[in-house]
Amino acid sequence: MTKSKGVFARLNAWLDDEQSALERTMEAAQEQSAAPDLEQRSPAEIRWAQEELEEERRIEAAMAQWAEKKAAPAARRMYNALCVCMCLTMIALLLYTVTVLPAFGDPNHPINNEVSARYIEKGLQETGAVNIVTGMILDYRAFDTLGESTVLFTAAMVVLFLLRKDKESARYSQLAQAMDANPHSDTYYEPKNDIILQKTAVILVPIILILGVYVVLNGHLSPGGGFSGGAIMGAGLILYVTAFGFARMRRFFTYKTYQTVVLVALLTYALSKCYSFYTGANHIESVIPLGTPGAILSSGLILVLNICVGFIVTCTMYCFYAVFRKGEL
Repeated sequence: MTKSKGVFARLNAWLDDEQSALERTMEAAQEQSAAPDLEQRSPAEIRWAQEELEEERRIEAAMAQWAEKKAAPAARRMYNALCVCMCLTMIALLLYTVTVLPAFGDPNHPINNEVSARYIEKGLQETGAVNIVTGMILDYRAFDTLGESTVLFTAAMVVLFLLRKDKESARYSQLAQAMDANPHSDTYYEPKNDIILQKTAVILVPIILILGVYVVLNGHLSPGGGFSGGAIMGAGLILYVTAFGFARMRRFFTYKTYQTVVLVALLTYALSKCYSFYTGANHIESVIPLGTPGAILSSGLILVLNICVGFIVTCTMYCFYAVFRKGEL
């Protein structure tokens, strides 16, 4: 930890245009080794050396003043001009793209007569999902859904980076210190041992989690899926931690658990769809059967993808709640 602090200190000094202690020591040692003994110099040599030193300092100050008044504004003007040129170029490209697009609602456009018809007429045959919306999201447009899941994971990571408590940081507030020092800090904002809330949570949390699992597993058969089922399960975890506190929650859900579950879910999703993309692009028959439409084990990889999305949404919802409430999982 000491080594890392030294590295960050040197980095901050470099960013602030300041010399580190090591650099100053090295320069002082070089000047001392290069300069002869002052006692052996004549007054004229000493005066000449002082004049040379003053001249060097004057030149250095003039160069710094020139860089501040001339070079820096020129660089800023060039940077602003490049930004404006890039924005104008992007605007021009987007406007040109809009002009060549077909009119909105044009019946001759493929998206209005071929794509939707393909989803409706061949969706069950090609995906095996009774729920056409799920077949579209997790099969035809699964790449978009992977991006959405990655966005959720990235958002959770950013919230953790910005709001997670760092006990060695100067921003570690007195409130956070008091909460950590308090043995009942988990109930800091709620009544301690609220019997009504806890008894209600004991009844509702299992029902909520079971409902969420049902919605996830039946997403390819009925309305639902990973996003809605994950939101339900995330609400169940939030109710549990609100009633019983983080100490009991950490028995089965920690920061390491969150990292592992989300990482495995994203990798499973990505690998599954990479296989589908490869077989589809090369017109190779998939070895994964679609199953019998209407059965729970059907629709190929859609069930697996729904489970992965459900885990990601569940963990992200709980992560947001925990970090905003206490600063950690």
